[in-house]
Amino acid sequence: MNWTRRRVLTSTAAATGGLILSPAVLRYTALGAENPILVGSLHDQSGPLGTSGQPMVLSVQLAVEELNAAGGLLGRPLKIVSYDPQSNIQLYTQYAQQLALKDKVAVVHGGITSASREAIRPIFDRFKVLYFYNTLYEGGVCDRNEFCLGTTPAQTVQKLVPDAMSKSGKKAYIIAADYNYGQITAKWMTKYCQDNGGTVLSTEFFPLDVTNFGPTISKIQQAKPDLILSALVGGNHTAFYRQWTAAGMKSQIPIASTTFGLVNEPSTLDAKESEGIMGAYGFFEELTTPASKAYVDKMHEKYGKDIPYISELACATYEGVHIWAEAVRKAGSIDRMKMIEALETGISFAGPSGQVTIDKPTHHAVRSAYLAVVKDKKWSVTGSYPDQKPLDTAAVCDLVKNPTDNQQYVIKI
Repeated sequence: MNWTRRRVLTSTAAATGGLILSPAVLRYTALGAENPILVGSLHDQSGPLGTSGQPMVLSVQLAVEELNAAGGLLGRPLKIVSYDPQSNIQLYTQYAQQLALKDKVAVVHGGITSASREAIRPIFDRFKVLYFYNTLYEGGVCDRNEFCLGTTPAQTVQKLVPDAMSKSGKKAYIIAADYNYGQITAKWMTKYCQDNGGTVLSTEFFPLDVTNFGPTISKIQQAKPDLILSALVGGNHTAFYRQWTAAGMKSQIPIASTTFGLVNEPSTLDAKESEGIMGAYGFFEELTTPASKAYVDKMHEKYGKDIPYISELACATYEGVHIWAEAVRKAGSIDRMKMIEALETGISFAGPSGQVTIDKPTHHAVRSAYLAVVKDKKWSVTGSYPDQKPLDTAAVCDLVKNPTDNQQYVIKI
């Protein structure tokens, strides 16, 4: 991969050091360039999650450039304030406070892991900064100050597990990251497996720094499942897929994953290591709709074709910025509560993934979901499900009835 941290940081610096250049730049004085609307971007650009975060940063830049080219918002241009937390939770909290207290941004789009989200969410609540979490996750966050644009298990895992079981068999072995995303997603995997007549033989969790999966592969060989369900996270966990293939297991037991591909795995792994792995997301770079192709083309034309894979993480971030902009227009203000109330009217945006609509009771997105399988180091889309509701979170969160609710529910399954 030729896309380096230096290149993405240089690109980000262009956004954070001043207004993003566009044909509309000469109009900025008339628009009030001396008083831009500040947009916070808090995404990992380095460390184990850097490859996932880099396209998210670029998507913020692309969306802001488009908005500025169209005249900005409220007669003012937008300016990005971006920080790289380097896959470090302590830096997440440090930069979140800086965005809120020093930079005084109007909104923050940020966070990748659920651990990072739960570290910064209370900070933005406390200091009353509107927060968009644009990452697929395990569901259950109920917070009026936060809007979640990524998919949840009811939108994707519910489709992936039965589809994979129909192709392989009823006995599953679950491997997942050892923090709230992996732990809760494993519960959803278990539920959907059992709902479809299957059995989970065992579930194992791994810290993000684990790279040796030899003992686990031996356990799987002894258990003899029909299917591996993976919710491994980050660059270190990519080692599992290499070791699985090296052990001769790739051709014997198929893998379905809720995270494979978010760290460029299909293109960075050998074809024999990624071939046939199944996934489900709210967006794939290989979608062929006019809107999805236009978005991917813009990303490649602006930043080069060697940028990391453009996954749901990047797409939902791009859509999140545009949905926030729609709210600013509707509210006629960047006052936090006015923006929240505007978003709660059910604002929609026709994005690269399809129509994305804010669900008022949960502050999550009603959006499309897609199934795909890796073929020749690329995703081949095998199924689409439009207008999927966040039913998992809706079962526990109703901000219309309880607007002061502020917690993440671990949904009983």
